Amino acid sequence: MRKLLRTCLALMIAALVVGAPSMATAAVDPSPSPTVYGCEQENQSAVGADDEYSPPLPCELRVLVKEPICDNDVPKLRYAVEAIGSPNTTVTITWRNPSGADYVQAGLPLSGVVLWPGAVEQNGVGVDWPGWRQLPDGTWVEGDEWDWVRPSVQVNFAVNPEASVTVAYPPSSPMCLTNPPGTSVLVDEPEPPVLSVTGSNALPVALAGGGLVAAGAIALAMTMRHRRRTQA
Repeated sequence: MRKLLRTCLALMIAALVVGAPSMATAAVDPSPSPTVYGCEQENQSAVGADDEYSPPLPCELRVLVKEPICDNDVPKLRYAVEAIGSPNTTVTITWRNPSGADYVQAGLPLSGVVLWPGAVEQNGVGVDWPGWRQLPDGTWVEGDEWDWVRPSVQVNFAVNPEASVTVAYPPSSPMCLTNPPGTSVLVDEPEPPVLSVTGSNALPVALAGGGLVAAGAIALAMTMRHRRRTQA
């Protein structure tokens, strides 16, 4: 019995001696903790990595407003986003260039108005427009490095999470130009209303029908008068 106890005690001491180095190494592990990015990781930390039963927290970016506007001959984009599951209060807007470098506007509030890429504003008034360039003699011609932002362009809103939408370049109007003056038709002239086949013939048919009714009434009156005279 004593031999058995001594053997067990020896085994326990040996196990403690062998395991001591690994425990010490774990206690002084110098590797830094991973950096947390985005609401997916933040939500995972809040729920717990080992919690297999808790439902995942929401992580979504909703684009509430994406309205192209014209302001004093300046093309702009009015926007508003809602970040669900993230405490971030700024958004990065990236205009996607399909054939070159993207245009990035960072550190913006979650709602506001931004200048359309390639547009130039001086003293609150537009003086240059994407897709056009001005020659030394003052003439405007089509084609510049901002051709890709019109007639439509993909825009990415990133708060972590992020979302992408497609927006159309705002059209010109008599009250606000989004192209250089005199370079294009501002507003198409409205075409005169075209009546349907039934509508276009309604008036002649009505007049003809009224004439027939009147003629019939006159003929009936003359017939009745002739009968009265004959009977008399």
